[in-house]
Amino acid sequence: MPMLTENLSRQATERGDAVALVDGAQRHSYADLHGAAAAVAAQLGAKGVRVGDRVALLLDNGFDYVAALYGCLACGAVAVPLNTAARAGDLGGWIAHADARAVVLAPGHPAAGELLATARGDGRLILMTSGADVVEGSRLCTDARTAYGALARPASADAPAMILYTSGTTGRPKGVVLTHRNLAANVAAIVDYLALGPTDRMVTVLPFFYSFGNSVLHTHLAVGAMLVLEPNLVYPQKVLETLVRERATGFAGVPSTFALLLSRARLADYDLSALRYVQQAGGGMPPALIERTLQALPASCSFFVMYGQTEATARISYLPPEHLRAKPGSVGIPLRGVEIEVRREDRSRCAALEVGTIFVRGEGVMAGYWNDPGLTASVLAGGWLNTGDSGYVDADGYLYIAGRRSDIIKTGAHRVQPQDVEAVIAEIEGVEEAAVVPVDDDILGEVVKAVVVLRPGAVVTDLEIKARCRARLAAYKIPKRVEFASSLPRTSTGKVQRHLLARP
Repeated sequence: MPMLTENLSRQATERGDAVALVDGAQRHSYADLHGAAAAVAAQLGAKGVRVGDRVALLLDNGFDYVAALYGCLACGAVAVPLNTAARAGDLGGWIAHADARAVVLAPGHPAAGELLATARGDGRLILMTSGADVVEGSRLCTDARTAYGALARPASADAPAMILYTSGTTGRPKGVVLTHRNLAANVAAIVDYLALGPTDRMVTVLPFFYSFGNSVLHTHLAVGAMLVLEPNLVYPQKVLETLVRERATGFAGVPSTFALLLSRARLADYDLSALRYVQQAGGGMPPALIERTLQALPASCSFFVMYGQTEATARISYLPPEHLRAKPGSVGIPLRGVEIEVRREDRSRCAALEVGTIFVRGEGVMAGYWNDPGLTASVLAGGWLNTGDSGYVDADGYLYIAGRRSDIIKTGAHRVQPQDVEAVIAEIEGVEEAAVVPVDDDILGEVVKAVVVLRPGAVVTDLEIKARCRARLAAYKIPKRVEFASSLPRTSTGKVQRHLLARP
């Protein structure tokens, strides 16, 4: 089974002049990307990064990100992609938890100064991808003009390749450890059911630090396809214009992506006839929204509904497009090489249509959580991953999700740990306690709602709460709604019953 670095080397050898990445006006070939990744690998080694060292990446989607990521993999380092929209406090917590040997970032990042100051005290290496050097020897060059050989295959397919964080620092940091084998197996399975090839041209708005975006990147580079980067969906018409201009064959998004496109633009006004496949994951998509999307897309375009978790590398199941209407609400059948079981509390297997907990097994299941054997043991046993999601399978073996996992809020392409927001609100004078929950939103899928209990006689407004959050948190964590209550509903053991607060 070829590893990710081998895929890139093969494409650079066989079709080096082909376009790998389109980023605005810049078009980068496979030869350029391969050379830049090899250059990064050589520089990391020269700067003291050794096999197994963690290297944090704080870079937006683009040529530098891909070169840095594949350079890490080629030199045996463990890449730790970080959310570029996060605040310095979150970033510092993840970097410390991973015990990163180095941090690669663009000098213009808002947290660069604070991270640099912290790094001096921690002895970490800060590497800038562009701009003037800030520290002696800090420049990481992604110039591909120097010739380098093929990217190295990892010494062990089961060695860690990447750590993806799934929560903030106030909640317990969870660093999902993915091996080279995990990534290679999941990529091969996705390439198989999407039938990807070198003539495909994918437009993506998904951040590469996110599991879904990560899989879109690797699957398309593996086959020599072209990736067209769009920074966001602030202007949906611009994304649609890019789809038309590039004669895109593919597009990927979370449910809110499609809700935005359908609410802000008329797809019939754009020539999307080249679209061959569209992928949806990152949360449940209501059947009504799926139907609206199908009506707006060309009849020749296949729409893939998928289910996955970071702990399973990316994808677990997919619904064959021909069954979208026959199996409304289903997330489909397992990927090649993946097994799915729905189990009762005693771990016995559920009957068809019986709701239980979803377990999965396969080469895409993570090695565990970084430096957390207790948490790892709570979800991994005998090669099976307890997803924490509830669901059922029908008589034909098609999977349906019946419940949500934990309390994490999925808002657009972001993930919010409620405790991060609650901790900030609790700092406000006059606040007794707060609970943060998701509420449904037509555009983002979910948005953050805060339910706040004030101390007797205290006066605090919703504007004050939002202002404090705005000063301390990333934009996607700021509550869109604030409600006040005399108390929070709790169980007999004192646990807040969040599901009661999540009601509209």
